[in-house]
Amino acid sequence: MNNHKINVRALVAVLLSAPVVCVAQVQTWQIDPNHTAAQFSVRHMGISTVRGGFDKTTGAVNYDPADPSKLSIDATIDTATVNTRVQMRDNDLRSTKYLDVAKYPAMTFRSTRTEVGGNGKFKITGDLTIHGVTKQVVLDVEGPSEAIKDPRGNVRMGASATTVINRNDFGITTMHGMIGDEIQIVLDVEMTRPAK
Repeated sequence: MNNHKINVRALVAVLLSAPVVCVAQVQTWQIDPNHTAAQFSVRHMGISTVRGGFDKTTGAVNYDPADPSKLSIDATIDTATVNTRVQMRDNDLRSTKYLDVAKYPAMTFRSTRTEVGGNGKFKITGDLTIHGVTKQVVLDVEGPSEAIKDPRGNVRMGASATTVINRNDFGITTMHGMIGDEIQIVLDVEMTRPAK
């Protein structure tokens, strides 16, 4: 009987001293369109750079702090909100010559793979759809930043991403010689979720 008690105590001691396995939880963050910038730049006639952006980006980011390789993005940009600060040019970009926003009101990015680098850097591969054409692109990402709580009690964090695409790959082939083929893209994203 005494041996049985000793064994039970030993078992309890082992269980109490065993390492606690924490199951990480994937966090879903919403992209805040009011604090997110989707910007682009392109060469004009090879002599200057025209810069612009889109005023509305929405979507969600799934992020597991314990395993950043599980990070995934599903984002949508409203093409009608293109803004280069020149109305005539913006109307041209919305037309069938370029974005054809009446037919293609959104461009989307859906990630398929995340590679974790050092110093808070990622390479996120995904499917980018513009002008009805989907191509694989790779985003070079810095972040996410440390999460902070805003005055309303929501939690926020941010990240930045860059990539380069060729507009011809997406069927936007007009005005060669006047407008460069390579489009530089910069995304500054702020994300939010309710505090628990």
